[in-house]
Amino acid sequence: MSKTGKPINLALQGGGAHGAFSWGVLDYLLEDGRLHIAGVSGTSAGAMNAVALADGFTRAGPDGARAALDHFWRSMSGSVKHSPMQRTPLDRLTGNWGLENNPFYHFMNALTGVASPYQLNPMNINPLRDLVEESIDFEMVRKCTAFELFVSATNVETGRVKVFAREELTADMVMASACLPQMYQAVEIDGVPYWDGGYMGNPSLFPLYGKTGTDDIVVIQINPIERKGAPRSAQEIQNRLNEISFNASLLKELRAIDFVDRLIAQDKLSTDHYRPVKVHLIENEAALKPMGASSKMNVEWAFLTRLRDIGRETAAAWLDANYDHVGVKSTVDLRAMFQGIGAEHQG
Repeated sequence: MSKTGKPINLALQGGGAHGAFSWGVLDYLLEDGRLHIAGVSGTSAGAMNAVALADGFTRAGPDGARAALDHFWRSMSGSVKHSPMQRTPLDRLTGNWGLENNPFYHFMNALTGVASPYQLNPMNINPLRDLVEESIDFEMVRKCTAFELFVSATNVETGRVKVFAREELTADMVMASACLPQMYQAVEIDGVPYWDGGYMGNPSLFPLYGKTGTDDIVVIQINPIERKGAPRSAQEIQNRLNEISFNASLLKELRAIDFVDRLIAQDKLSTDHYRPVKVHLIENEAALKPMGASSKMNVEWAFLTRLRDIGRETAAAWLDANYDHVGVKSTVDLRAMFQGIGAEHQG
């Protein structure tokens, strides 16, 4: 990926192990080279992808970024090789990637519903933090000047989004961005407690406005926006609530973009101060939606590489279909999305 490619901003959603789908998208875009990354905003798993990308890019450009992403997800899989949080033998035989048939998965869900991480883990032991520190060189991340980089977390005290910029990023900030409060103690930074950024910015788009030299934002979506029918079981209800809450902030920002763009088109806002934002969406709900929420906890290598491959295939198809529109117009119809029709790609 050279700077001669079309410049884009990338917005990377969080979603646990499903972040490996975004890894696949990034891997393909880096290999293809027709697009140039000018800015990245990431949350939770998206933040981890973002810092791995920056670490590797600083070392050896696109090839280094691809290697760093591969190393990070390999480390993620290897760290839980002997964990009880794995698929049952029957699931392996039937090709089910979820953990909903694993008794330990349900035990942990029940336990975190009645006891907080302050009670269950008073020493605040967090193997994920250790993995991030071992896999990512944050000095290299802070030195990355190839693109702007932003990571979002939620301020527990104010309920507002906090955006950390590349030049200040630490492992604590990435862990704050990925801190699910039912599982981990809040991450304190300068005396302020933070939770997962997905609650208020999944991911945040506003830091990219006017900061990167391009108005094109490519959202890599891994959380389904639409899911037909009402969930019935307690687990299905909770899962859908999580999907809705983790998409709410993104939808709110996309609605604001649509509103401003329409005002510009109607000459009600001056282009001297406002610029239309061109929005693009790389998603594969058809492949990800059937996997279910419990599979977000499944980090076995076969599953991660399956998600990576789906991401690569999806990115290839999207880029072939939409490359000519990048830098020219949005390839997602926000008007249709907010009228309940769903995102329609424009020809």
